[in-house]
Amino acid sequence: MQNTADGSVTTTLPAPPSSSAAVGQSASNNSPDVNVADKASVPVSMKTKPSPTNPEVAANVTTPGSEKRNVLSGPDPNAVPRVIADNSKKPQRVIEELAMAKVTRAIYSERQLQQVMDDFWFNHFNIYAAKGEDKWYLTSYERDVIQPHTLGKFKDLVTATAESPAMLFYLDNFLSADPNAAQRQAALRATRQNRGRFGRPPQLQNQQPKKNTRGLNENYGRELMELHTLGVEGGYTQKDVTELARCFTGWTIDKPRLNPQFKFDEKRHDPDQKIVLKKKIHAGGMKDGEQAIQLLAKHPSTAKFISTKLARRFVSDNPPAPLVARMAKTFESSDGDIRAVMHTMIYSPEFWSREAYRAKIKTPFELVVSAVRALGADADTAMPLVQWVGRIGEPLYQCQPPTGYADNAEAWVNTGALLNRLNFSLTLAGNKIRGSRADVASLLGVDATEPKVALERALQIFLGGQATPTTLETLQKQLDSPQVLQAKLHDPVKKVDLGVVTGLVLGAPEFQRR
Repeated sequence: MQNTADGSVTTTLPAPPSSSAAVGQSASNNSPDVNVADKASVPVSMKTKPSPTNPEVAANVTTPGSEKRNVLSGPDPNAVPRVIADNSKKPQRVIEELAMAKVTRAIYSERQLQQVMDDFWFNHFNIYAAKGEDKWYLTSYERDVIQPHTLGKFKDLVTATAESPAMLFYLDNFLSADPNAAQRQAALRATRQNRGRFGRPPQLQNQQPKKNTRGLNENYGRELMELHTLGVEGGYTQKDVTELARCFTGWTIDKPRLNPQFKFDEKRHDPDQKIVLKKKIHAGGMKDGEQAIQLLAKHPSTAKFISTKLARRFVSDNPPAPLVARMAKTFESSDGDIRAVMHTMIYSPEFWSREAYRAKIKTPFELVVSAVRALGADADTAMPLVQWVGRIGEPLYQCQPPTGYADNAEAWVNTGALLNRLNFSLTLAGNKIRGSRADVASLLGVDATEPKVALERALQIFLGGQATPTTLETLQKQLDSPQVLQAKLHDPVKKVDLGVVTGLVLGAPEFQRR
């Protein structure tokens, strides 16, 4: 073990086998949220005035929005730095606040399954925050579209995403229109004018199409089939993609920069009959899209695809085929009831099998949240934790392709990522992350002068005493390190650094797994 240039500690631990991404200890959006700004801060007395003789108060008051006393002779973690306060209305700040809220909910919520499902479905119906106006639409998308439908009917979830301004903008469906819509409207206007004047139909002249005339956009139709419902091997063709895109013409955004809301524009909709997956769709108007969603939601390929993704998230990278089959059967018989599908999975023998135990590697988001929860750390400022999630490899709301982040071990297990995971664990356990404090000594409850006892206690608390011989041997070799003993090589006085011991255990391969 050695010090790095930035003060992080590196060591060599056995890398976890390439199994997969674990369900971290997330949280629920529907539980009472924690207002970080209200935690453990001491307001400045109304009678205390900033003055040269009271520099402490003066220093706090000069920071916009702080008005807090310097607690424990250190900087108040709740104080908003001027650089952040001045940029609070800039676009990037919106994404930062969303990410901080997500991490805070995950840490403090007691409804873990709900929060994990929120994360799962957002990733399934992914939106890239950096694409144009979507940065402004994401708050409503996650709060009003994803969260209320995570354990409801799958058809309702698909419909909600299809009508969301965030999805309409991200996959360009708000621009999709019948290519003949402009010509049809021009003919209708001419008919009205000429009938009033001459009493006969108009004689239309050949006109050059306008350069900005909207046409059919197939982006949403393709991703709706490939990523949201049927899957890549769902049995659809390019013709089905085109026909499905026609069903969703006219689904657009009303007042996109003022008060964005879903709007169906009848004038831009293709009124002709469509054939999707050999089924005729001609309900008329907006009902064409609704009928298409109903068709896709009930398709056997959708039941299998969604069941496979859920089993991959909660069981293993390669979920057992019998389990997927039972989940798909429940999906079809319950009309796409996500709660019923989850019940089938959770009460299955495969879910509780030894093969599924620690079979998934935690994503960076899950690792950060689970480590904070395991330590019982008080995270008053979530932004440094958000930055660590990105540093380990999963910047929140920043996945550009509509596929979302991968849910298998290969995406997260590599040398650089493992080193960042270990450095994060050491930094967090050592109370070196701004705004996050953990009382490791009280948690371990051991004699700080006994490194072997401290290691045994940490292994029991964080790993249930279940560490492989290789991991145990590697950790024991670090106990005589100067970083662990808080002493120079010639210093006779030695005291174990519980933060380093705890960080090494949190960085062990076993903690990287569910």
